[in-house]
Order: sequence, then structure tokens, then C-alpha cells
Amino acid sequence: MEKDSVDSNQKIAIPADLIRTIAIILVVLLHASNETLQTASASATEWWTAVVYKSIALPCVPLFILLSGALLLQPSKLNEPIRVFLKKRLSRIGLAFAFWSGVYIAWSFYTANPPVALTWDNVGQSIIRSLFTGAYYHFWFIYLIIGLYLITPILRVIVASANLRVIRYLILLWFAGVAILPIIELASGQILNSSVFLLGGFIGYFVLGSYLQRIKLKSTILYSLLIVGIAATVFGVWLMTYPLSAMGQGNFFFDYITVNVIVTSVALFLILLKFRPDWPGTNHTTASRLVGAISKNTLPIFLFHVLILESFERGFFGFKLSFTVLNPLVEIPLLAAVTFLVTLGLVLLMRQVPILNKLIG
Repeated sequence: MEKDSVDSNQKIAIPADLIRTIAIILVVLLHASNETLQTASASATEWWTAVVYKSIALPCVPLFILLSGALLLQPSKLNEPIRVFLKKRLSRIGLAFAFWSGVYIAWSFYTANPPVALTWDNVGQSIIRSLFTGAYYHFWFIYLIIGLYLITPILRVIVASANLRVIRYLILLWFAGVAILPIIELASGQILNSSVFLLGGFIGYFVLGSYLQRIKLKSTILYSLLIVGIAATVFGVWLMTYPLSAMGQGNFFFDYITVNVIVTSVALFLILLKFRPDWPGTNHTTASRLVGAISKNTLPIFLFHVLILESFERGFFGFKLSFTVLNPLVEIPLLAAVTFLVTLGLVLLMRQVPILNKLIG
């Protein structure tokens, strides 16, 4: 049972390393599935295989945000000075953002097709563009994290001082605005003025991360919700691809804040919360070290893995991993696994170089 109020002195232990590890693995799996989904030459079987893999991987970003909310919005952290909180986190993000932006600007010039002239003007434009929109497609997540950090001091006060009924009301408003309303608009064609629901984006996931620690559901219910959520994503994609293709909303159910992905993400998060905080425990030293190393390096793995992934897809390592040479049923998880292991290994090597250790995140 959940309490009706928040204990400001309560510190909740959760399996943070495990959740980060699962989340970053799912990020790589999601990006590994995208090549097949985005290539017109993929057959129907290949395309639908990638749809299933992506549907499984979609909770990746919500898991990171749910975990951040669970850790950062704990009432016990209410008195942390805003300046201390922001300086500690934004300095790390800022250095990593600058370093990896430079890497991906160089990568963009190297892989450009047709080639782009390496001139001061082109480099300057790339730098300016990277500051405002990100150096590569996955950098959007860094802007999201910065935004959540900026609003954390405010949300800490709300979570610590609010009755849980108020927090539930906030989550309900968010869910109605980002998940229910778009379904109604899709079905009816009528668009409600967006001013009605002011709570949007990923804020609900952030607050949910704090709230869900107080929710206890049976494992059978959670696994059922997880399967239903994944199946709903696949079905939704089928619906928008065939019967409702004229609407031009083929990627609607791939969005992180749709009903299907929210249900899948919440179910997976609650399943992972059932594991012991120090999982896999001191009796499994090797596994424990591996999970700890992955958890510590999720930021550089996230920023670096796309370059490694594309190198395998383009054959830059002397062989090619792509749906054009392997069936996606095997190729997508294989590409994800190899990319993840190579990225992790290179990141751990970078950690041994003092200046890189500070720059990579």
C-alpha cells in the first residue's frame, strides 16, 4: 500500500546500475533496428522484424528519465543548494557535449555523401548548428537531460511538499495531454487547443520515477502489461501502415510518449525495481563489475555508440553488419551486441587517459 504523504527524510534504495544497463542496451538495440526501418529496399519480412525489435527497445529513453526522477526527486535531497546541484551535473554534461560534438562534426564531414568541402565557413556553420540542434541525431537527449536538470529544483519542492493525491493528479494531467488526447485527435481529426494541457513532454516520466517507487504490483500483472505494451506498439504500427496509411502517421506509435510506450516503460521499470539494489550482488563479482562499469559509462556509451554502429553498417572495420548481408532476425541483435561491446571497450580504454577521462562524460 502507498502512503498518502511524502516522507521528506526517506531515502529509497533502487537497482540504479541495473536499470541504467538495461536502458543503454535498449538504446543500442533501437538504433540497430533503424537502418532496416529507414531503407526502402528492405522486404516486408525484414521491415516487420525491425519493427518488433524497435518496439521492444522503445522503453530505453523513458527508463533513463524514470530513473533520473527516482534518484533526483527524492525528498531527502530537497535542501541541496540549486547552484551546487546544477554545477555538479551541467559541468559534466557540458564537457561531454563539447567533446562529442567535435567528434561528430568531424564524422559528418568524413561520411558526407556527396562530400562536403572542409572549409572554415562549413566548419563554422556546423559548430553553430551543433550548439542549437545537436551535432548528430541522438544529441537531442542531451538537451532533454539539461532541461530536466534545470527544472529539478522546482519539482523537488513540489514532490516533497505535495500530498500524493496531488502528484497523482499531476501525472494524470500529463498522461491525458500527451497520450490520451493525441489518440482522440488521431481518431476524430479534431485538434484541441494545446493550451488546455500545459504539462507536456517528458516531465511526467520524471515525476513518475519518484512516484512509482511506492507502487507494488504482482509480477504477473507487470509482465502482462509489458507484453501488452509491446504488442500494442506492433499493432499500432500495422494499423498506421496499412488500414490508416492515408493519414501519414506511420511513426505515431513509435513515439516515446504514446500510451503503448508509457505502459511498456512503466511495466519494465516496476519489474526492474523488484531486483535488489546491489544486483547481481557480491556473490557474482564479474557480473557485478560489468554492470557497474556499464552504469558508470552510460553517457559516453550513448554518445559514442552511433559512430561505431554506423562504422559496422558501412563496413569501415573490414566487414559489414547490415540487413543486406544478414537476416535482420539475427543481424539486428548481433549488430547491437557487437556495437555495444566495442563501444564499451573503447570507452574503458579512454578512461585510462586522464584528459579523455574528463572529456568523454
